[in-house]
Amino acid sequence: MSDLLVRAIAGDGLIRVLAAEATGLVSEACRRHDTWPVASAALGRALVGAALLGAGLKGRETVTLRIHGDGPLGAILAEADGEGHVRGYVTHPHVDLPLKDGKLDVGAAVGRTGFLYVTRDLGLKEMYTGSAPLVSGEIAEDLTHYLWTSEQQPAAVALGVLVHPDGAIAAAGGYLMQLLPTAAEEERQRLEANLRELGAVSRAIAAGLGPHQMLERLLAGFAYHVLDEQALEFRCRCSRERAAGVLASLGSAELEAMLREEGQAELRCEFCGTVYRFGRDELAAVLEETRGARAESRPRGAASGPPAGSTDPGPD
Repeated sequence: MSDLLVRAIAGDGLIRVLAAEATGLVSEACRRHDTWPVASAALGRALVGAALLGAGLKGRETVTLRIHGDGPLGAILAEADGEGHVRGYVTHPHVDLPLKDGKLDVGAAVGRTGFLYVTRDLGLKEMYTGSAPLVSGEIAEDLTHYLWTSEQQPAAVALGVLVHPDGAIAAAGGYLMQLLPTAAEEERQRLEANLRELGAVSRAIAAGLGPHQMLERLLAGFAYHVLDEQALEFRCRCSRERAAGVLASLGSAELEAMLREEGQAELRCEFCGTVYRFGRDELAAVLEETRGARAESRPRGAASGPPAGSTDPGPD
């Protein structure tokens, strides 16, 4: 089953539902970061949450979900763009905690004290960032709380990742349902019954339900219309050129020291774990480009030192 996100409306536009299956992209992220089970569950939930928040974005517009709790996992970051590309990482992927009621204790791993941040980059001059305190560390509840308190959007959010005992990702996905306040009470009650009937979203996906089948369950009793669907994929925007740009940003002095002392450089992308290595010749080329860019940016007639025949008095 390919990773997919589907958007639908029902109830004369009063009900908006997004459903996603993301087992493949969560598996890829966890493989790249070598996450242990509880970290896999937390990172996977964040990745699915970002994908749901990113539904409706265009092109290179992005939404970034950051979770900073006081648990041992540290920070969790997930980003999605308008093309269905999702990436992310967790600061401490090798965290192991006892099970709680037979389940992975994501809340304790994330921490119940801290904040959830959502940053939307729509290609404008400024990015919008909202935040809300964590309420449980379970991520879905925290995202529900954020949407209500920070964006005034009442919603029901479910995020699930089913992890096999050997660490493999058996299923991952989620849904986001929004009901406008003007909806009738009987519609609200019907939706709540549907949510209970569906149960744990990870179990539903593991049983073979894709996004379209989840929509059928979530919107049982309603006539609904599918707006669109979007393929989801774990994909990072890092590249060797971007890595070279990071090196160049260090400046000539630091690059010279690196070339003299190490003779090479190594950069690792936090989002995908890809390592970029630059040998002596490549590092020297970056240094030369940096020097050239610095010389071009210097105003014409500017000298690199004090005029000939003068002395630099230095600071008083």
